[in-house]
Formats: sequence, structure tokens, C-alpha cells
Amino acid sequence: MLSTLKRIAAVCLGASLPLFAQAESPKIAVTDLSYEETVRGYFQNIEYKGKYRASSSESARSSDFSDSASSRSRESGEVSFKSTTGYEVYIDRGELRKFTGDIKGELLKSGYRVVQGKPWTAQNTEKLYDIIGRIKQGYYPGANYVLWGTITNVEFRRDDNPVQGSNHVSHALSLELVAEFSLIDTKTYEVKAAFTAMGEGSDVKLGSAGTRLTLNRSKVMFEVAKSLGEAVAQEVDNQFGEGGEARGNRREGRRDARGGQGEPAGGEEKVIIYR
Repeated sequence: MLSTLKRIAAVCLGASLPLFAQAESPKIAVTDLSYEETVRGYFQNIEYKGKYRASSSESARSSDFSDSASSRSRESGEVSFKSTTGYEVYIDRGELRKFTGDIKGELLKSGYRVVQGKPWTAQNTEKLYDIIGRIKQGYYPGANYVLWGTITNVEFRRDDNPVQGSNHVSHALSLELVAEFSLIDTKTYEVKAAFTAMGEGSDVKLGSAGTRLTLNRSKVMFEVAKSLGEAVAQEVDNQFGEGGEARGNRREGRRDARGGQGEPAGGEEKVIIYR
């Protein structure tokens, strides 16, 4: 009788536990967002070189019987001046220490475990995109997967448009951030999910013509981070969690929590494996 009650309790407990608690969810490390920007800057270079020597002397003598005079002069040269102006183009690479907090938070809400990786601080920017090298160097200890993001476009816009039929003006500040993401297995280096996600934010205020208004930049940044985190977590769950490996692992965990019993009636799923 006691053993039967224990089995019933185990089944009920397994059914009531959240999905992420029924099995050990994968650990994901989220990198800071990489970026690459082409910078064009004006420069002026002035070069001066010169060696110049000059000396002169004069003397005169006069007496009752004669007059005499003499002079000497020396010169030298090699003076040059060069001025160069123009524009130079160079590539700035690095990682943006923003917008990843909400990504981590949304992944936690979806049932994943998130581990903190080491920031990338190398001076050689050529290796910024060598994510496999960073994994091998131990930048993400304890992580089963690394979610690596790269910014592809950032666009701030400021619009001031008159409202028809009134003397008001609509002032708007908006930001769109687009980034590409890859979810990489830290053991096999397989890409388990790949997608593009966008975060958006805006602040709009109405004012009379000629009125100066300060738009809320912090609100815009907050909305961008929030929407980007939600979009990333949804894509990870769609490609990796809902239909991929993580879902299968958690389904096995549910079976273990129920004492080896299968899915309840009506919830059975069939898996076909082609060999």
C-alpha cells in the first residue's frame, strides 16, 4: 500500500513540476553583441624639414695715409615644407556591452539556464569573429551552448512632422537594431539555431510649432532591449527548444519524473527516425 502511494505521489509531482524543472535544461552563454563599422575621418599632415646657416662680417680701417675695408659672408640651405590633407577609412571592431540583459532574462523565462561568459578584451580585432577559438580558450566555462550575436544594422531616426489641421508638430525619436545570431554547441561546434532578430523602440511627443521638446532616449533604448530579447528567445525556442534537441531532452525528463511511464493519453507524440 505504501509503495503504491509513493508511485502515485511521484506521478503527481512530475505532472505538476514546470517543464524546465522536469529535466536538466541546457546551459547557454550569451555573448555581447559584436559589431564592425567603417569609419571615414579627415586628416591633415604637415611635414617640415630644414637646415639653414648664414653668417656675415664686415670691417673697415682708416688712417691718415690709407683706407681699407673687408667683408665675409656664408650661406647654407635645404629647407622643405609639405602639407597633406585628405580622408582616411578604417574599420572599427568590438563588442557592444548593451542589449543582452533582456536576452538572458527571456531565455530564463523559457526554461533555459544561463551562464556568464568572459568578456572579449583582445587587442587583435581580426579575431573578433573567431567564436570557435574563444570557446576553445575557455571563455564560456560550463556552457553547453553559446548564443553569439553580431549587429548588422543600427538606425536612429528623428522625425518632426506637422499635424494636419492644427498648429501642433509630432516629434518622434526611434531606433531599430538588427542582429544575426547563432546558437553553437560548445563540444561539436554545430550550429543548432541561426536567425536574424530586430529590436525596436520609439518615443513620440506632440508640441506647438517652435516649441523645443526633449525626447526620452532611455525609453527608446529600453524598448529596443526588451523587444530584441523577446524576439531572440522566441527564435531559440522555435528552432532549438520547441522542435529541436532541447524539447526531446525535456520530454525524456518528464518520463523519468513519472517513474518511466509514457505520455498521458491524448499527449502522445510519434517520432520517425530514418536510417
